[in-house]
Amino acid sequence: MATPVAARPRAWEDYVVLYKKDASLRSAHEAVRTAGGSIVSENLDVGLATVRGDKARFPAAVMRQRPIEGVARDRVVGTAPQPRIRADLGAAVRVGPHPASDEPLSGLMWDMKQIHATPKGSYAVARGDHRVKVGVIDTGMDASHPDIAPNFDRALSRNFTSDLPADANGTEIDGPCAAEPDRSCDDPADVDENEHGTHTASAIGAPLNGIGMSGVAPGVSLVNLRAGQDSGLFLLRPVVDALTYAARNGIDVVNMSFYIDPWLWNCPDNPADSPADRLEQRTVVTAAQRALDFAHAHGVTMIASAGNERADYTATNTDETSPDLATEPGETPRRRTVPASCKSMPSEGSHVIPVSATGISKRKASYSSYGDGYVALAAPGGDKADNATGRPDERLGTWAAYPESLARARHELNADGTPKTPNIVRSCAGGTCGYYQSLQGTSMAAPHVAGVAALIVGRYGTPDPVHGGLTLDPAFVERRLVGSATPTACPSPRTVKYAWSVMVGGKWVEATSAQTCEGTKARNGFFGAGIVDAQRAISGHP
Repeated sequence: MATPVAARPRAWEDYVVLYKKDASLRSAHEAVRTAGGSIVSENLDVGLATVRGDKARFPAAVMRQRPIEGVARDRVVGTAPQPRIRADLGAAVRVGPHPASDEPLSGLMWDMKQIHATPKGSYAVARGDHRVKVGVIDTGMDASHPDIAPNFDRALSRNFTSDLPADANGTEIDGPCAAEPDRSCDDPADVDENEHGTHTASAIGAPLNGIGMSGVAPGVSLVNLRAGQDSGLFLLRPVVDALTYAARNGIDVVNMSFYIDPWLWNCPDNPADSPADRLEQRTVVTAAQRALDFAHAHGVTMIASAGNERADYTATNTDETSPDLATEPGETPRRRTVPASCKSMPSEGSHVIPVSATGISKRKASYSSYGDGYVALAAPGGDKADNATGRPDERLGTWAAYPESLARARHELNADGTPKTPNIVRSCAGGTCGYYQSLQGTSMAAPHVAGVAALIVGRYGTPDPVHGGLTLDPAFVERRLVGSATPTACPSPRTVKYAWSVMVGGKWVEATSAQTCEGTKARNGFFGAGIVDAQRAISGHP
């Protein structure tokens, strides 16, 4: 008699499952059950469910069900995040409202001067209305920072994701939960354990309060819509949830300085990818676009960064970074040729305003991606090599709020609290101190446009009868942004050889990149319709 062989334990994994638009909820639920999956959560605004299923069987089984549009891997099985907010953060901040004069760090704010977001510029016309809500879909927001706290909307802020300790290869992503400052992978909705979200938020709406810096729209409300991991990864489900939450809760503008991982470009029909990978990428595009459509229909103006790959998004490119998250053992990034038909989401989605970056000289930043018909506008994102030497100069990045907790954890401060490194500065007033960091990227450019969009809503919006506050048609906001931008022609010659210096083995080595601008002065691949202008956007009649 043969000895029974023990059944192999099933490997369970979380998936995001997209229902067809015409499918009934009952039929979609039955399809998931038939495929052996169990629903963890649902976003009924777009028909997207998080489903736990057998890794070996579920994806193929669920795609055989007629009500199902697509399926993509979400992450290894973990606990669903619960919104948590610390009531004590920000309580020590005592810096109050301040007249429209230069803030202490105004000498570093070349970016605000470039778009006329200054006391003599847009602040003299309007500083933003606190009834205008700007959602920052990012890695979080440090609500204890003195240049965030006065404008932080604690009641509306949410966390839509949880930290991921490691990927399927065992490679650390966000690190062990026990090593987190709060010893949990489910962070409160008022912290930022990365830095990225705090920087973008303060560029949008740091208040005029006599400390540090000021944002483009210093009078607006900032809503933390955390969808990014501590590591900077942004997965599909949290992004979709953040967008639909914004739509349901009267958020006027959202800033999206990211792309949806794990694919830089999503190629539904690229023969170089496996059928499963093509299905996953098709699902990302379709689900994300549904969320963008939903948000647009509910009055949300959406701004996105154009990318930092030095790539023309309207041409064929090479992608060597995707997939950037291993959801199966042995999975690693691979070299792919991606045609222009492939989409980076959300920046290439409909109803989104993609923003390229400029440096202090107003040239397109060397790292900024571009494309005629892709880029809508340009804004300051910093370019630390935008000088005669090409060597990095921290003064040429954009400066914005930096969490003190990160500065201390990274040992960047002296015993007396002064910064050790040139990319961090401190500003103090009335016994309160804030820290500020120099960064560069299209991630830094997009919030400048989001801030101007918020000024437009505050200037021309009407009372929102559903959510309170103000509301304004996103199409009007976009027309105003585009119509008031400063048209900027392609450089001459149109092909620019960028050069910058990097330190290799203790020596400066020159790196180069040739990039070609196409289009007219009115609209081109480097600057879109031009460099955004805060003062012009809110001056005159609608």
